[in-house]
Amino acid sequence: MERKKFIQAAFMVSLMPALLLTACKEGDKKEAAANIQTYTCSMHPQIVQDKPGACPICGMDLVPFDKNKEDLSLTLGESQMGLANITVITAGTGILSNNKLLNGRLATDPAQSAVISSRVPGRIETLYVKETGVAIKKGQALYRIYSEQLATLQQEYLLAAAQAREFPDDARFQQIGKAARQKLKLYDQSDAQLEQLLQSTKTDPFITYYAPMAGVVAELSVSEGQYVSEGNSIMKLEGYGQLWVEADLYPAEISAIHVGQSVKVIVAGYENEPRNMTIQFINPALQTGSQLMQVRGTIPNQHDRWQPGQQATIYLPVQSKGNVISVPVDAVIRDGNGSHVWIETDKGKFKPRMVKTGLENFDMVEIREGIEAGEKVVATGAYLLYSEYILKKGSNPMAGHQHS
Repeated sequence: MERKKFIQAAFMVSLMPALLLTACKEGDKKEAAANIQTYTCSMHPQIVQDKPGACPICGMDLVPFDKNKEDLSLTLGESQMGLANITVITAGTGILSNNKLLNGRLATDPAQSAVISSRVPGRIETLYVKETGVAIKKGQALYRIYSEQLATLQQEYLLAAAQAREFPDDARFQQIGKAARQKLKLYDQSDAQLEQLLQSTKTDPFITYYAPMAGVVAELSVSEGQYVSEGNSIMKLEGYGQLWVEADLYPAEISAIHVGQSVKVIVAGYENEPRNMTIQFINPALQTGSQLMQVRGTIPNQHDRWQPGQQATIYLPVQSKGNVISVPVDAVIRDGNGSHVWIETDKGKFKPRMVKTGLENFDMVEIREGIEAGEKVVATGAYLLYSEYILKKGSNPMAGHQHS
């Protein structure tokens, strides 16, 4: 029995060097395999090979990467961050609303318009504005008219004024003088012009009319030398300092909007300059020939930068949540593994993190899980970080980390 144990022990001792040699060879093989340079395609990371070449899918040159590096973070310098337009925001809580889009358009506000009509019958002697589209300042001369009726009224006023001076104690003459003066004022004769008439005692059948407001000539109804009657339209001025925003919606959608509601308006071409607007009017009747209703509000138009007829979009809130963490839409990367964002863990050091999203609109996304308030999240340039990770490491940063 003792002899048998001795023989077994001697056999194991003799076999041990061979086992150690085999293990060392296996370790050397693994170390050699780990040290082999691997290459991948920056556009198709599933292509991996141990020598340079071209991608069999797109034909791009393969780039080297370290397939054994398990660190998920990327470190970039300030120049790299600037070149990639990487910006970081601090996550915080607030109100997030989901919006419905209404197609709208800008229109002239009638409260900012004025129709200039003839106060007296006569002939347009001088037309100082001869075309539409001309900007007019308040108090600027618009036209000069010759009116025989005006000359007659001026003569009546001179006689009445003379009688009133001759008989200062006669109330009847005083009333006649006041009535004659009032007639001329109705023809837009100013007090200064009437005083000048009394001093010169000479009638003047010409009268110049001035712009009552600043604006743009939208319509011109007369020409020089044309005879007009009292009340005839001469021109129309439109002010663009404030514009209407009109939008159409179906009757079934009217329950989501009410007068006094605050909405956001974006004018086409000015997407980075949204404006807040209050709904001021909801047309209770359908538009002729359609099944649409119309809502309206006004927005300021500084320096007349926008024109009536331009397209606009109204963002109508239909759902909102308070005290939620939200990030810009561009901060969230979505793929087959779910959604992730990039967190700045240290200065210039970024790491991907899976998140669970919730309510979303055109600008922001609610983050229900994965981010805490106060953490720094990449707002722009997240997709470039994602691409850089795949380029350098040849794998999806979120592979095997699906979020429930």
